[in-house]
Amino acid sequence: MADKQISLPAKLINGGIAGLIGVTCVFPIDLAKTRLQNQQNGQRMYTSMSDCLIKTIRSEGYFGMYRGAAVNLTLVTPEKAIKLAANDFFRYHLSKDGQKLTLFKEMLAGCGAGTCQVIVTTPMEMLKIQLQDAGRIAAQKKILAAQAHLSAQGGAQPSVETPAAPRPTAMQLTRDLLRTRGIAGLYKGLGATLLRDVPFSIVYFPLFANLNQLGQPASGEKSPFYVSFLAGCVAGSAAAVAVNPCDVVKTRLQSLQRGVNEDTYSGILDCTRKILRHEGPSAFLKGAYCRALVIAPLFGIAQVVYFLGIAETLMGLLQRPQP
Repeated sequence: MADKQISLPAKLINGGIAGLIGVTCVFPIDLAKTRLQNQQNGQRMYTSMSDCLIKTIRSEGYFGMYRGAAVNLTLVTPEKAIKLAANDFFRYHLSKDGQKLTLFKEMLAGCGAGTCQVIVTTPMEMLKIQLQDAGRIAAQKKILAAQAHLSAQGGAQPSVETPAAPRPTAMQLTRDLLRTRGIAGLYKGLGATLLRDVPFSIVYFPLFANLNQLGQPASGEKSPFYVSFLAGCVAGSAAAVAVNPCDVVKTRLQSLQRGVNEDTYSGILDCTRKILRHEGPSAFLKGAYCRALVIAPLFGIAQVVYFLGIAETLMGLLQRPQP
């Protein structure tokens, strides 16, 4: 990212636009990632991302893939705006006389950006995960109830289908959490979120800046459109896979509802130990390719919007004097 000073409103608008476009495009994959990460070996509902999405459409309809999207669409604007603006802010103040930042300073700027964003990321993820995983838990309970009914009837087909339990809304979840746990309820898993987002930003921002610089035609000029997009995709995918073990732990800790016979966790270390003991090291890579598929276009779009300066264009049109 170029180390030039851009107005704060432009940073916020660019980050917001990029976040809205990106989330709309990739949210179903993010839902599959959450459900794959949350299922434990004893109760596997899905075998892959495509299997998860197909079963979700069959049981919940097309819009079932977008459960929890409203939370993301509402909060992704401030979240992405804070992340991009904070990184740009730290890079600007760490640079000396416009000189190129050292790798350490680039990582320091990324660390600052990742730390700032969790103010919004933690409650957003907390609510989103409950909404995304509700369908998996409901489907699991439905299957177990049908199996129990079949056993009781001696193998006969059940005559009455169990009515589906009502699924919570984001507002209901927020009210319940605030009433029972206070503001700390919305920030459950804050430590795990920091453990994921700070390393992610430390990897992503320096990697993007250096990849993007490779495509610059000349010193001081912007990289072409496709270079910014590809650099964002590659850096986002690499960072996403690198921190996926932390994302698995965060998802498990933030899930309030558990399926039948699934482990509960008291903290980051307890969660890590139980996953290793019961599911093996490979469990930390659950949903890794889904996360890469989510993050790559999300950050590719973000960097393109940021570098095209869509907000600056819009602000210029609004400030143009009337004839």
